Amino acid sequence: MFVFLGGGIKIYIVNRIMLKNKTWILEDITLCYTFIENSCPKQTYSLAVRVFMYVILCILITFTVCGNLLVIIIISHFKQLHTPTNYLTLSLAVADFLLGGLVMPPSMIRSVETCWYFGDFFCKFHTSTDMMLCLSSILHLSFISVDRYYAVCFPLTYNAKINVGLVGRAIFLIWCCSAAYGFGIVFYGISMKNADSFSDQSLFCIGGCFVVHTLVTTVITSLVGFVIPAFIILGIYLKIFIVAKKQIRAIKKTIDKNAASRQRERKAAKTLAIVIGVYITCWTPFFLWSMMFSFSNNSTPASVIDTLVWFAYINSTCNPCIYAFFYNWFRKALRMIVCGNIFNNHSAWAILYTD
Repeated sequence: MFVFLGGGIKIYIVNRIMLKNKTWILEDITLCYTFIENSCPKQTYSLAVRVFMYVILCILITFTVCGNLLVIIIISHFKQLHTPTNYLTLSLAVADFLLGGLVMPPSMIRSVETCWYFGDFFCKFHTSTDMMLCLSSILHLSFISVDRYYAVCFPLTYNAKINVGLVGRAIFLIWCCSAAYGFGIVFYGISMKNADSFSDQSLFCIGGCFVVHTLVTTVITSLVGFVIPAFIILGIYLKIFIVAKKQIRAIKKTIDKNAASRQRERKAAKTLAIVIGVYITCWTPFFLWSMMFSFSNNSTPASVIDTLVWFAYINSTCNPCIYAFFYNWFRKALRMIVCGNIFNNHSAWAILYTD
């Protein structure tokens, strides 16, 4: 059996987690609720450490929320950016924005205070949202890779095959599948409502946030939610860059009227490949740990798992930075926002790039 802890998808083997014995070597252990029976143990950090953790995590959350909010505003406001690829990017930014606004703040408090103070229902909602947004991100990146594949490999038929209507249906499907996955597993799977069926009641102490899953469910979740989509995406982008390399050689030998447009499509594919690379880099340590831990006899300190989860969360902070660094249209739109030009009449029709 495995346990998912709200505030980050944490996995523990039920018969190995020992909340009240000597395997946790802590300098100072108190209880989450001093006067309540069956309260979870609490690790108390020093004031300096707690302040440092709050400052760092608040900065991370602020950059995540503000950066992705800028992406949402820019793509929504400027008409020239209303393309199939950018709509997928917009929806991905919404997922990252929700992660920063809904998931990361409670996770921060849980990480610093080492207790869950928000009740059982919000624990389920928080964990469900976390899992939903995780799957949503990888599905968005999968559809983006398919979009770039057609744009680079089949430029003449791209507009006929990939249009706003198709992307709109894809986005709707992504969010429906992600919500069904996240909320279905937590609210209708083996969760805290089945606590009476487990012999180790310390798993369900007050002040904790535990959602139990089996070994099979954990492995399937890792494969479906990360490993398989990641390999498919990497395969698609390998094909994209092979074709792009051939196109570059062909353009050098001939006069191509659409060379500038194709160059822009390849640059967009390269930038989005970096986004995907950052996603895989940030999430691989966590999913690799979860897969290895599924068949391991060793327990993992909660602080290590917290570090892996927050490293994964950093992915949502990085995406706007990547857009700002690689996209001229993003920087131009950002300057217009900073200067207040976005409030001018007809600013939505500004030309941010030329074909």
